[in-house]
Amino acid sequence: MEWQDDGIVLSASRYGENDVLLEVMTAAHGRARGFVKGGSGRRQRGNLQVGNRLRVAWYARIDGNLGRFTPELVHSPLGQMMGDGGRLAALSAIAAVVASAMPERENHPSIYERFLAVLDLLEYEDSDTVPWAGGLARLELAILADLGYGLDLASCAATGTTENLAYVSPKSARAVSLEAAGPYKERLLPLPAFLLEGPLGDASVDDVLDGLRLTGFFLDRQVWGVHGRGQPAARERFIASLARATR
Repeated sequence: MEWQDDGIVLSASRYGENDVLLEVMTAAHGRARGFVKGGSGRRQRGNLQVGNRLRVAWYARIDGNLGRFTPELVHSPLGQMMGDGGRLAALSAIAAVVASAMPERENHPSIYERFLAVLDLLEYEDSDTVPWAGGLARLELAILADLGYGLDLASCAATGTTENLAYVSPKSARAVSLEAAGPYKERLLPLPAFLLEGPLGDASVDDVLDGLRLTGFFLDRQVWGVHGRGQPAARERFIASLARATR
């Protein structure tokens, strides 16, 4: 059993004395794992950093086996991030979310493309953490949809209107308008405009925090909590750093 694909490094850890256990999100084979022979050596170590784009060949004698990767570096965004703690924290959070939420060996090409788009924001966006964090929230919203737990944000659950959608019901995962929320708004989750495909540039830090709380609530209920893991620590740290920026 063998295949070749493009992939983004999610994690790399020592496997035995000289090898590395590599985890990647691929374009056509989903989240995949395998070992890299001699991956802990100087020649390969730099290529297997989180966020790097690789061309990988995967081989196993039996489909259910771990398998072996032969990786080739295509592009590394890390040159633009070194020394920038905010970018590196965001990168760790984004990779951890994909690794913890996506099923292994299940094809999700749209998530791969959105992952690439957020990495581009991290590498080339010069402003601040808002676009990266907003990109993560949009990615998480897409993950929920791809896994069959999509939020219904098209219209208000109570009135059917498509205007002034400001909240999401934690029970039904449907949008609620500002007018319909009324006295129940404290029980609802805020819905920031950028998650309705509004411009990321118009979002504030508070907006992206609301967006991450919203997507995190449903990911925890439908994915992380089901597997008994809770949200990834890297995501929690990144959100905490964003929250400190608003104080």
